[in-house]
Parts: sequence; C-alpha cells; structure tokens
Amino acid sequence: MKTQTTRRDFIKKTSLAVAGLSLTSSGFPFIDVNKRIIGANDKVRVGFIGVGNRGSQLLHLFMEQPDCEVATLCDVYKPYTTRNYTTVLPRYIKDMGSRIPKMGENFSKQVKQYTDYRKMLENKDIDAVCIATPDHWHALQTIDAIKAGKDVFVEKPLSKTIAEGRKMVEIGNNSKQIITVGLNRRGAPTFQKLAKDIPSGKIGKITFASACHVSNMFPNGIGKLKPETPPADFDWDMWLGPRGYRPYQYNIAPYMFRWWEDYANQISNNGVHYLDLLRWLLNEEAPTAVSAHGGKYIVDDDRTIPDTMHVTYEFKSGVLVTLSILEASSGSFIPHGFLEFRGTKGTLHTGENDYRITPTTAGQFQTWKPMIEKEDYSLNKDDKLLIDGSYKNSAFSLIRNFLDCVKSRNEPWATLEIGHRSTTLAHLGTIAMQTRQRLVWDAVNERFTNSDEANRYLSYEYRKPWTL
Repeated sequence: MKTQTTRRDFIKKTSLAVAGLSLTSSGFPFIDVNKRIIGANDKVRVGFIGVGNRGSQLLHLFMEQPDCEVATLCDVYKPYTTRNYTTVLPRYIKDMGSRIPKMGENFSKQVKQYTDYRKMLENKDIDAVCIATPDHWHALQTIDAIKAGKDVFVEKPLSKTIAEGRKMVEIGNNSKQIITVGLNRRGAPTFQKLAKDIPSGKIGKITFASACHVSNMFPNGIGKLKPETPPADFDWDMWLGPRGYRPYQYNIAPYMFRWWEDYANQISNNGVHYLDLLRWLLNEEAPTAVSAHGGKYIVDDDRTIPDTMHVTYEFKSGVLVTLSILEASSGSFIPHGFLEFRGTKGTLHTGENDYRITPTTAGQFQTWKPMIEKEDYSLNKDDKLLIDGSYKNSAFSLIRNFLDCVKSRNEPWATLEIGHRSTTLAHLGTIAMQTRQRLVWDAVNERFTNSDEANRYLSYEYRKPWTL
C-alpha cells in the first residue's frame, strides 16, 4: 500500500499568514511583558546568543521567516558578532572548514553587537532570544532570558545536567514566557503523523526500538594538543562560564567541545534527537532503568567521552529502547531511515520524509497470516517542507511554530518539559556509562534509587560567581 500526504493542513496550522495567529482568541493583539503590542503585521525582534556554527544555521532559518527581525548578536568570539569572515583565525578555517560560518549576511536594519549576553538581555527592544551556545551555558542563559521577560528558543540539548533542566522547567512554568527547545524533528509532519499512529497500535504492541549515531573518527579524532593562548578576540573565561577554569585548548573551542564531557557529549548532541523521537512515538515519559556499555576503545585523541557506546533503557510499559553512539566505524545498522520500532504486527523503519512498515510473520508454533499490510509512505516531492534539505526543513517549521506562539501565546510543539524529559534520557545514558551500573530511575523525584554515586552526577558545583 503506497500512501502520501500533503502539507496543506500542516501549513495551515503553522504558517497561517502570520496575521491570523497574531491575535488572541478574543481578536485583540497580544501585549507582551514589555508592554509592546505585537500586532498582525509586526515583526518579532530576536536577539541571538551564540552565532557560531549552529547559531548561524538558526540565524539563517530565522531570517527566512517574514515576521522576524534580527535585532542583536552576542558571542564571545568577536568575528562572529561583526560577521566578518576575513577576521576569523585562519587556523580555524583550515581545520574546521564549513563549521566556521561564512557570515556576511545582509540585515534589514542595524544589528547591535554584544560579548556579554547579560548586557544584551537588558535591551528592552528585544522580544525573544535564540540561544545556541555550548551545552553548559543553556541553563543560565535561558533562565536569565526568562527573568528578563524574553521568549526563548534554546537549542538542544536543554541542559548539561538533570538538575539544571528541572530548574529551567520550574522557572519557565512560573513565567508567562514562550519557550521552545530545538528538538527540530518535532516540526516534521512524518513524525507528527507517526506520533498519533504508533501509540494507537498501528504496528501492534512494541517491545523493542532502536537508533544509532555513526561517524568513523578513527584514528586521530579531534587530535592531541596542549594548552595555549586563546586568540586575542576570544573571551575564553566567558566561554567557560560556570565550568571550572582550565587553560584554553584549540581542540575544545570554538567547535570541538562536543567531545569533552564538561561541556557536551555525543549522546546529548546527536543522540538526543533520536531519544526524543523514540520517547515521543512510543508515548513514554521516562524509563524505569538504564544501563550502558562502551568506552574509549580505539580513537587516539583528547576526548573525554567514549568512542563506542551502547545504552539500554527499560520502560514500565514493557519496551526496551537502545541507542548506540559509534565513532570508530561507519554504516548504520538501521536498514532504512534512522529509527526502528519492532511491534507484534509489524516493524517500522523511518526517516524524516518517509517510512516503511513490514508485516511480521508467524514464529514458532504460530500459524497466523500477516495482520497488517506492507506500507511505504513518503511526503510528496513538492511538499517536503518549505526549504531544501531535510534537516533544515523540520528546524524551519519548529522556528515557524515558535514565532506563531510568541504572537498567539499558545503552547509550542517542543516545550521545556518535553525538552527536559528527552534530554534527561541522554543524561541517564551518560551517568550509566560513568558509573557502569544498571541504574533504577525514579522519574517523579528525579533520583536514582539504587546508587548514591549516580545521584552525584545529577548536578555540579558552578564556578564563582556563576550560580543557578
């Protein structure tokens, strides 16, 4: 059975000519906390904190939105705020290539520049902020933005620790702000469809689901280097923020921090996308137990995270979820797309723009015939979201939803609670890897019930003067 879908209904919901979604249910313009009336034709003035690699990608996606005005830019590396590619350290360009944004954008109005995000948040002309800094900064910057009365789009993962994430949720829930977490595939119509179909039993009772991130970094990875003096226009102390002081090292910043546990890791960087989808499509909130295996087996570099990692999550409903982070080999073991769900009636393999369902067959002692039909589903070619590239597509839609919610004050697709619960799965995998224990998780109190050692990883002590 071949099925297709169009985005007509989807577009109606997310991009109804900004005007319709700019009004409250009573038909009057929304008045935000700064008392600026956001009318049907007004633009949302956005400030951007962190405009390097991912920050520039988000900047460009925001600029595609007709009702967005780029008001301010903030970064600890000066060339990123001046948007002058010629002043970037040549060594960065040579070694990191496309991870260094080309910049040179044409902004419709003059854009103010900052190196300290706290100064930027004092700007009363900003309605919302987009945060795309390293993971260890997300909590403080989001909380400070909420307290400053700004709506927030914060890049995934939501936090660096579980305690940070819960604090962000508490403060967000006690405010009137709109906060979206950059779990961009929440904006993909394929997954929005499956999030309804799969929990309703489309492929039967699911007992196993999996995903993997694969990137062969053998043999040199991020290299082995010694501390050195940072570039004169790079504020290293501010980059470290709440983390303990250490000398600048070239293979940490501005991009390779993703392989250093103090600042990020790959299960929370790439893995959180898969974990969010697995949790969403299974209609699960949190696991009851988690275990992990792996280590730094072969990549000879300075990383402080595993190059090979396999995590298993157990849910009370009776489903196992596995996620593999494999950076010493290539080739996904998911035969189509990047997610696999195994049900009693069928097996689902899905990517962002299509999926396949294969009926199960009878096993030992069983004589039944297939209970569902084979299904190949894809979006229409002309309807694969609004701009080229599958990754951009869903991020674009999530940003569109965020701006619509800034105006309507409706709840966005990827709320703080959603972001926290999905990011928590990544952190649970990390902690299980660090302790090498099978950990039992109390999702209500957000504590491990069988390991004091594991509970010590729920938070960390901030470097003064930073406090959560």
